[in-house]
Amino acid sequence: MSDHTVLRVKGRVLVGPEEARDELWVVDGRITYERPAGARDVLTVEGWALPGLVDAHCHVGLDHHGAVDEATSEKQALDEREAGALLLRDAGSPADTRWIDDREDLPKIIRAGRHIARTRRYIRNYAHEIEPEDLVAYVAREAGRGDGWVKLVGDWIDRDAGDLTACWPRAEVEEAIAEAHRLGARVTAHCFAEAALRDLVEAGIDCVEHATGLTEDTVPLFAERGVAIVPTLVNIATFPRLAAGGQDKFPRWSAHMNRLYERRYDTVRAAYDAGVPVFVGTDAGGGLAHGLVAGEVEELTKAGIPPLEALSATTWGAREWLGRPSLEEGAPGDLVVYGEDPRADVRVLAAPRRIVLNGQIVG
Repeated sequence: MSDHTVLRVKGRVLVGPEEARDELWVVDGRITYERPAGARDVLTVEGWALPGLVDAHCHVGLDHHGAVDEATSEKQALDEREAGALLLRDAGSPADTRWIDDREDLPKIIRAGRHIARTRRYIRNYAHEIEPEDLVAYVAREAGRGDGWVKLVGDWIDRDAGDLTACWPRAEVEEAIAEAHRLGARVTAHCFAEAALRDLVEAGIDCVEHATGLTEDTVPLFAERGVAIVPTLVNIATFPRLAAGGQDKFPRWSAHMNRLYERRYDTVRAAYDAGVPVFVGTDAGGGLAHGLVAGEVEELTKAGIPPLEALSATTWGAREWLGRPSLEEGAPGDLVVYGEDPRADVRVLAAPRRIVLNGQIVG
């Protein structure tokens, strides 16, 4: 499609969970619902249109060894795009991926800077590894490097304890989150276990990744404070393999990981039922391949989240949470077209008919 071609999307344009229109137009890369006068070279696409999907937890520029080169980062971004994920929240990466912003054919990225972890308490080569007295300074640094988010590692295995424990003292966390908010950034944290959650939420955190350690004591606290979770269930599915690998050396940790896995669906459903905001993220880029967003939506439905709500968690609701537009007038032409209604069956998301980014058909 040339830069001057007008795109028409005809069928059912899902503007919101309950609102559909018969068609939209994309002119000069922007959405309009007014038929352009005198339009020539009109290309029509038919089907069910959604806003470009959101993967709210992935890592472009990262693999299991650490930072990757630009060619690998490009491949990761393209894999997300081919799955229909056109807006990514990069939840921590040591690589500089700003060059992607200049590529109109690659997904838009909202970055959280580089992970901030406790010394020797995270995956090697991933994070800034620091002690609590430096937490505020590093949060301020990553708030400047990111796109409105900072990522902490809230818990990890403590080899002395032989299990997952909290990484940061309460006072330092409070000061660090306050500093991020002063600088206009929101804060999220990796948390598998139970121990760190109350301190993080009461300190003012905005989101928790994974959140497998939620309990009947902390779910109401999350709901009361409006703290979102991104469960990354396609990643939690790896817990049994991880647990088996560490069973001999860290039996307490191994058993704990298995318990968190076994109750993963109950945990997510309890959070949803209590009113905790839940969003779609895959945790791709560490040990997982990119392009798993459809599978994560299906996992949320397996946890008991209604299909329309699971769909919103990767479309309208997720975009609103991240401060990005959906399919409103004047928004960028970022959308995915399907052959069937994804509201009736979220598995439709695994088979995009057309992918449109900045008004150009890219898949």
